[in-house]
Amino acid sequence: MIEAIVMMLVTGAILGAVLGFANKIFYVEPDTRVDDVTAMLPGYNCGGCGFPGCGGLAEALVDGKANVVLCKPSKQEAKDQINEYLANIAK
Repeated sequence: MIEAIVMMLVTGAILGAVLGFANKIFYVEPDTRVDDVTAMLPGYNCGGCGFPGCGGLAEALVDGKANVVLCKPSKQEAKDQINEYLANIAK
């Protein structure tokens, strides 16, 4: 009984170490550009732009597949801010 418990603890420790090591090796830096653009949009998720909510429009804007003028509820100041942000990340 004790041998089984020790064996499970050792196996768990080894697998935990392997997972920790794999996390360091295969870590991917998250892309925050979509979240930043989504925060600048009004957040109505109305779909008036033809995309599934503000998140879909933000992804298309970051990918260069859409224009911010598609967002009808957004004020001009917000559209200008998004355009400036997208111009700065393109550099």
